[in-house]
Amino acid sequence: MTVVAYREARDTTPALPAPRGVLSDAVLSSLRNCHEPRVSSQAVARAEPCGDDLQLALYLLYELHYQGFEGVGDDREWDADLLQLRGALECRLLRTLRADVPQEVGIDGALAELLVEPVGDDGTGVSHFLQGEGQLWQLREYAALRSLYHLKEADPHAWVIPPLHGRAKAAMVAVEYDEFGAGRAEEMHARLFANLMDDLDLDHTYGRYLDAAPALMLCTVNAMSLFGLHRALRGALIGHFAAVEVTSSPGSRRLAKAMRRTGAGPAAARFYEEHVEADAVHEQVVRHEVIGPLLAAEPGLDVDVAFGIHVTGLLEDRPGEFLLAAWRTDRSALRIPLETAAQRPGRP
Repeated sequence: MTVVAYREARDTTPALPAPRGVLSDAVLSSLRNCHEPRVSSQAVARAEPCGDDLQLALYLLYELHYQGFEGVGDDREWDADLLQLRGALECRLLRTLRADVPQEVGIDGALAELLVEPVGDDGTGVSHFLQGEGQLWQLREYAALRSLYHLKEADPHAWVIPPLHGRAKAAMVAVEYDEFGAGRAEEMHARLFANLMDDLDLDHTYGRYLDAAPALMLCTVNAMSLFGLHRALRGALIGHFAAVEVTSSPGSRRLAKAMRRTGAGPAAARFYEEHVEADAVHEQVVRHEVIGPLLAAEPGLDVDVAFGIHVTGLLEDRPGEFLLAAWRTDRSALRIPLETAAQRPGRP
């Protein structure tokens, strides 16, 4: 058997980022100094649910369940005071998301909406823009921001496996097996994205570009963690997974073309080419072998699955609009420059 050498995508535990307001500052202080987070209920109530401060605070608290942070003890993952604050922040976010998406559309309607794809290259989304006119610096920004998702790509969805049963569980495990490289570490999708970042001359260290990411990008990742960490939201996480798999293949095809057109490199193109074929298969498995059996066993989850689908669309559209508004006027979409983010060591 040939052993392929590769370097782990997660070379180091990430450093803590800079705060963005009173909530994230309180969480950072708590993580550094091992005291309870000093946050008033009024501060939570005043915070913008999808704003920088609340989203960074949530991201920090969720990341304790993934790779943690440099200098932060593993035992803080289940710290009661941090969990209490996280619950308050989650309530703010969840209420907002429920108010922002349609409630009357069931699973059939939600899936039907996903399958509507613009004819030809007439779409207006980020992948259409990057395919047709995107420049290499814009692809680099896009990859840096998406690294917060893709370097943990399949991890949040793995949390939904324990609550599932029978066919739904078996099918979900089969899809996740592919996401994790089908037993080959060098083929894990997170590893392939790290290779993409190497081709784009980006630092693929896990969490490196957190300081550069605007709130809307954090919200996209936080929603997965929110759904995954709550058994009561298992239907929403399945809806999220379905939305990602159903819409991924066409968008990945466009992004692969963008990478080739700009000369980004073979690994950059390969990441998206891999998703064109794999996600077309995954779409069918998720729709017929995960959602079908799940709702046959638990029909009451229909509304939650539809909710997860709609939230995913919303949280992809909003950052897409933000990115395009910046790029169409030749402005960076990042909070700080890529070079600054790559060198930022975190605050003591």
